[in-house]
Amino acid sequence: MRRPALGLQATPTENNQPMRAADFPSLAAALDYAALGQTGSNFYNGRGKLYAVLTYAELRAQALQLARRLRGLNVARGSRLAIIADTHPDFLRFFFACQYAGLVPVPLPIPLNPGGHEAYVKHTRAMVQSCQASVAMAPSCFSGLLDEVVEGLGLTFVGSPEVFDALPEQEGELQPMQTDELAYLQYTSGSTRFPRGVMITQRQVMSNLAGIITEGMEMRSTDRCVSWLPFYHDLGLVGLVLVPLASQVTVDYLGTREFAMRPRQWLTLMSNNKATISCSPPFGFELCNRRLREGEAEQFDLSAWRVAGLGAEMIRPQVLNDFADAMAPSGFDRKAFLPGYGMAECSLAVSFTPVNKGLLVDRVDANQLALSELAQPVGQDAPIERVSEFVNCGVPLSTFEVEVRDESGKVLPERHIGVIYVRAPSVMSGYFNEPEITAQTLSPDGWLNTGDIGYQSSAGLFITGRKKDLIIINGRNIWPQDLEQIAEQQPEFRPGDALAFAVPDVDGTDTIVIMVQSREKDAEQLTELGKRLHGLVLGEMGVECRIELVPLHTLPRTSSGKLSRSKARLNYIDGHRVDQQGDPGVMVNLLLKQTG
Repeated sequence: MRRPALGLQATPTENNQPMRAADFPSLAAALDYAALGQTGSNFYNGRGKLYAVLTYAELRAQALQLARRLRGLNVARGSRLAIIADTHPDFLRFFFACQYAGLVPVPLPIPLNPGGHEAYVKHTRAMVQSCQASVAMAPSCFSGLLDEVVEGLGLTFVGSPEVFDALPEQEGELQPMQTDELAYLQYTSGSTRFPRGVMITQRQVMSNLAGIITEGMEMRSTDRCVSWLPFYHDLGLVGLVLVPLASQVTVDYLGTREFAMRPRQWLTLMSNNKATISCSPPFGFELCNRRLREGEAEQFDLSAWRVAGLGAEMIRPQVLNDFADAMAPSGFDRKAFLPGYGMAECSLAVSFTPVNKGLLVDRVDANQLALSELAQPVGQDAPIERVSEFVNCGVPLSTFEVEVRDESGKVLPERHIGVIYVRAPSVMSGYFNEPEITAQTLSPDGWLNTGDIGYQSSAGLFITGRKKDLIIINGRNIWPQDLEQIAEQQPEFRPGDALAFAVPDVDGTDTIVIMVQSREKDAEQLTELGKRLHGLVLGEMGVECRIELVPLHTLPRTSSGKLSRSKARLNYIDGHRVDQQGDPGVMVNLLLKQTG
């Protein structure tokens, strides 16, 4: 890694060698080829200053050097090296040193919540135990946390990058990971409570990278990427670390915490570097839009942004249309939006919409959806309260087979709602050291039960929710996002302010709870707001519910930043004893009154 000198041009976008689209047997081979060119990675701080440049040639040289040091630890081939995955060149060094040294890197989350020390240590320790790590690394700023995480676990070696760099290099030829050996373990973002390490081989990830590069994003040698996504998330790791490297294009990085504090820096990097590709969950676009001042969009030049990838959570059109409208003066083209569907168990991607088509929305009859599990199309003149909208996630990559099945395993016709199953060369080998869960999820002939609910049509694949999130009241399917949208459409709230889920009531039936973040602090206004939301849900959906208004920043998120209904539900059950007296259907959290 070199620090940029004054006036140093960041690594060039234009490469000096023919582009190869991930047609390599392994990640090490992909880096060997990328190192022959001039492209690489740039790292920026929260104020947009370039603080490190790491070309792929330098990355390869430093990874090989570190791999020789790791050999001296004398751990068995295939041993796991846990990495606290901060957005820093050291992560790339260690990840690829493992590829050359015959070790398996395991990216782990960084602590994002300053008040969550105990929970972070507990969850990260569970992951280290789950993957049975022999070695662990954390940046110096997190070394104390890592010591707590691994205390008493008997790891062979633990330290900061500086400690590893002080190890002697071992002589002898390195033996990089081969095609059918593991490339890495990926912990899914929702797996903090019961960690599940997804096993991805070299062959599997290279298959997915090839599909993303050639079919999904239609990448070009002149592309340049920007990312603020965490390295421990599949979209951040595979989509914005391995995809650029495997296609030999430059990528500019902004730390996830820095993005959260200054989201406009994302747009500044896109503008200054004339970047063409960047991806985000929808909440990233919404956060940027929320922080923009009036007239500020004209300061940016986003005319080069041709692929604005969307994934990692349910895609709501309104949030993205608002962003496109706000950024129109910058030259942002709404056709750049590229929705897709994927998950860590598939390496990353399953399907994409065609490039340069933007959002394609399917409007269906909400009543048919709830009562008959049928996505029946409706016209533009249908009453809005009877319409559900779903974004087209595109057609599967050519290596994928996709089926939608009912509870008995029968394959359903088009537009019938069911569980999505996929099969492809890039589907995981299984969950590490979890044979029973693997058997429940992955069939002997390679079909993966994604746990997602959706439907297919001639136009593409549509995701309607997670099977575990579906609410069933009196035999009727209630989609939590429909309930959340009712709240978020009110002027007091914003997208991402609501979570809906079901909890068991005293009589054994399920009751709907809608947890909503509120900026209001007056107790009387809160009560009136709760009553209004309750009435809207009852009127539009025909179901009773409890409204819980909570302070800002209360809704729980996964390690990758996605809102978590399952965590909210568990928190509600663990921490609330619903008062059966008083106004039915309305419950205002006392924390709001205390902060008033």
